[in-house]
Amino acid sequence: MELTGLRKAHIRDGAAVVQYLAWLDNQMQENYGASGYFSEANGSQKKEHLEIKLTEVSVSDKLEAFRAEKEHFKGLSFPTISSVGPNAAIIHYSPEANTCAELDADKIYLCDSGAQYLDGTTDITRTVHFGKPSEHQKSCYTAVLKGHIALDAAVFPNGTTGHALDILARTPLWKSGLDYRHGTGHGIGSYLNVHEGPHLISFRPSARNVPLQASMTVTDEPGYYEDGNFGIRLENVLIVKEADTKFNFGEKGYLSFEHITWAPYQTKLINTALLTP
Repeated sequence: MELTGLRKAHIRDGAAVVQYLAWLDNQMQENYGASGYFSEANGSQKKEHLEIKLTEVSVSDKLEAFRAEKEHFKGLSFPTISSVGPNAAIIHYSPEANTCAELDADKIYLCDSGAQYLDGTTDITRTVHFGKPSEHQKSCYTAVLKGHIALDAAVFPNGTTGHALDILARTPLWKSGLDYRHGTGHGIGSYLNVHEGPHLISFRPSARNVPLQASMTVTDEPGYYEDGNFGIRLENVLIVKEADTKFNFGEKGYLSFEHITWAPYQTKLINTALLTP
């Protein structure tokens, strides 16, 4: 019952996030000369007919408003990390209304947010660029995405800890000599704490590195951050489930993941030449 509610909550939350990205895309195109969510073009000068001034705080308020329209919404699961350019390189950035940055078509925008619904808790991060991203930014985003997908697609035996799986998310970054300084995943409650133990996915050895079990929930959130420049993070919520494998070596039983977060990735930030079939 709890997992059923969590899935339903994520469908509604995904709809709110998509509404937000579409609204933000439209605002950036109309008022900043940005190129659109899925296409590439150079940004241009800001125009003067903004629906609202697009700051880190004002746009996060708009995201909350979209969520508030959804059934069973009760509030945010944590303060939204809405961050532009160099602020996105601050992993736990907290914008303030009087000092926060304005969105810029030439800078990366990272939004890490979540909501509390009566039937579930959500936590999602998407990173976008509304102008023309650099090749370096695309390469970094693609490496993060590859690690994100690798963890999502993992199949592993019962008894495996998140510590053992963490390398899957980091390997594409390591191949370029890159990394990130936070864990890859944490447990998440159902209308409870957005960070919930005892399990996690982390490079750090810890007593909390208990084996993952079917029906546990966990986030998948690799990233990459360049101080003073930009930050990238992609995050979905996963449910651990039993895997249907051809064999069952050692009679252990095998596990995999079901992702329940529904929101698009920005295709123009992906260097498809770096992807593998």
